Amino acid sequence: MMSVVSSVGLPGVPVTDRTEDYFGRTDRNGDPLSFPDHGARRQRLFAGGWYGRLAAASIDRLVEVVSFWRPDIVVGGRLDYAAPLVAYYLGVPFVRQAVDMGEWSEVDEGATEELQPELKNIGLTELPTPDLPIEIYPPSLRPKNAPPAELMRWRPGNVQRTVERWMVVRGTRPRVCVTPGSRATPEEHFDYVRYLVETIGGLDVELIVAVPDSLATALNAVAENARVGWAPLDVIAPTCDLFVHHAGGMTSLTALDSGVPQLIMPEEDATYELGERVSDLGAAITLPRSAATAEKIQDSCSDLVSDTSYRTRAEELAVEIKDLTPPTEMVPVMEKLVG
Repeated sequence: MMSVVSSVGLPGVPVTDRTEDYFGRTDRNGDPLSFPDHGARRQRLFAGGWYGRLAAASIDRLVEVVSFWRPDIVVGGRLDYAAPLVAYYLGVPFVRQAVDMGEWSEVDEGATEELQPELKNIGLTELPTPDLPIEIYPPSLRPKNAPPAELMRWRPGNVQRTVERWMVVRGTRPRVCVTPGSRATPEEHFDYVRYLVETIGGLDVELIVAVPDSLATALNAVAENARVGWAPLDVIAPTCDLFVHHAGGMTSLTALDSGVPQLIMPEEDATYELGERVSDLGAAITLPRSAATAEKIQDSCSDLVSDTSYRTRAEELAVEIKDLTPPTEMVPVMEKLVG
């Protein structure tokens, strides 16, 4: 992640020499782990343990950093479980900022269980609650029974590359973007994306397959009539008629921000709920894996492009996003926590 941090001009300090992926595949004893094949709750609990292990491995280095550079406030992302522990250790306010529209209570439960040794060291049994929780979903997509939070306007921040003319100038056919996200790999996502490319490629559409270069190389042979390779999603979104994706939180928000309908095909049971919330509001169709036949995918794409109600509802959600408090105005709210 340090290369990503430095690429946007921010200073950073690495707090572990392990990759994020390592903590999802290995327990604290170094024994291998496997992500559950099914079951939303099982998958969310596993994810909590995953990021709990990442937090546990980061604590010592973080404490070392704040011992000579003491912050007045600690801001952490939704899965940055080291942040509340460091804030509690320092006795400073903790701000938790969501990074997508997911529902995370069961993930928190898994992280709490994994972090029991670290919590015990500071006299706690539960994760400290944030002094300021910040969520970024439009109000209509607020999860049921969601706890109180400040709502902040989300701004796209996708992986970038040189902008080319085709990215901002659309052709005459409906433009469909298929993406499994910027972190997809040939080993884990080739079959999923190939199936979508071969199925949607049979429609009369302009097909963009936004994938990392390593996956693009593997897909070129089966996607001769598509543009294959990474394209900044925030750049191409305003020109698209449809996004087809894996229930990625950032991908879904990018489409919503530009008022683009979505066909959401979750790779995991844990993310189905996110797609369902967008679908319930009429801005998407969500297909579970068991229902994702080629015929159903093609019919759903055709409906989402031809039925203008999907676009209308997506554009209404885009307005909701734009009406939320911008990040710059959230800073004074945070300053009040410090006094």
